[in-house]
Amino acid sequence: MSGKRTINAMILGGCLMGSAAVAADPACRAVSGAGTLPLVELYTSEGCSSCPPADRWISKSFAPGTDGRAGVLAFHVDYWDRLGWPDRFARAEWSKRQDSIARASASPTVYTPQVLLQGRDFDWRDAGALRSIARASAKAPRAEISVEARRIDRAVFVVAKARIPSPADRGGARLLVAFTDSGHITDVKRGENEGVVLRHEHVVRALATSGAPDRAGMLALDATFALPADAGGHPRVVVFVERDARREILQSMTLDLEGCGTP
Repeated sequence: MSGKRTINAMILGGCLMGSAAVAADPACRAVSGAGTLPLVELYTSEGCSSCPPADRWISKSFAPGTDGRAGVLAFHVDYWDRLGWPDRFARAEWSKRQDSIARASASPTVYTPQVLLQGRDFDWRDAGALRSIARASAKAPRAEISVEARRIDRAVFVVAKARIPSPADRGGARLLVAFTDSGHITDVKRGENEGVVLRHEHVVRALATSGAPDRAGMLALDATFALPADAGGHPRVVVFVERDARREILQSMTLDLEGCGTP
């Protein structure tokens, strides 16, 4: 069934941050393009029987390492864990993020699976879903982003910067860096998905958030992410600028980490 619950007041949890090493390899640097890279967010759980179709849609539509039509973030929420199957990727922080988005939209509930496009509810089941994403990419970006990254031993070091040209877009803006990986397989033993083998792509393993922009509209964020013990394939950072509680997306970009330093 689809998971819904009444929203409680929650605050977005802390993030992993630290001093970042500068990446010398040009392959480990990137800047956002002249067009918008749309941001797709999935809120899902291994304990929700309605979620596997959305997981499959993400896997099919945004194959890791091959598709550049969007930045993709799969947030596994933890409010299903108490119903028989603890999702190993679930984080309370991701549930809090979903709560805050719903509150800003005056929604009394959160649910899974939920997909957002550019911070807004999105019908991923619609036959024209990918065309809607393409239309979002045709809009002019409202921020410029650059990122450098390096993998050293069991850590990823990231330096990200952004510029927001219009003063009207700067209020409440922040820069975020997510570390994701893909290719995870779970054989669910209990709960609503008992007996189902799930595949997960673009799983958010960590998220870091900047402070407010300066008077020139500049944002900066140095982040250090420890690689998880159960790291998947196609490691990537997704960097984006969002604004206000409604999570209006000004621009996003991705940087694949394979080849960026030593694993």
